[in-house]
Amino acid sequence: MFKSSKSMGKQTELEGTRNHISAGTTITGDIETTGDIRLDGKLVGTIQSKGKVVIGEGGKLEGEILCTNANISGSVKGKVSVEELLSLQATANIHGDIETSKLSIEPGANFTGACSMGATIKDINQNTSARQEKTA
Repeated sequence: MFKSSKSMGKQTELEGTRNHISAGTTITGDIETTGDIRLDGKLVGTIQSKGKVVIGEGGKLEGEILCTNANISGSVKGKVSVEELLSLQATANIHGDIETSKLSIEPGANFTGACSMGATIKDINQNTSARQEKTA
């Protein structure tokens, strides 16, 4: 009984962790974390996080982002999938498709690709079809 309580406590602690890849660091490979991560260096691979992903002004990612929230100020070449809020800062440079629920873009940000805000579209379609069924 005590062991399960302690292991549950450790899982909660890990979810709040923060990881940082500093400028001047280059990583080739995939990163998976339950906590937040900030990239100021270069990553060739995928970032998968249950927390927030921050790409700093000097950060460069060649690959995919899968996360809950993201704030991008640097460069991304690849697909970006965010469950909740994606914020593109004025210095952001995105070359790839975006999937998110909410999108915030500052003036000056560059984005080349397709954007899908699937959760919002599904909600609208569900409400429209429900009205049609009621009126028919």
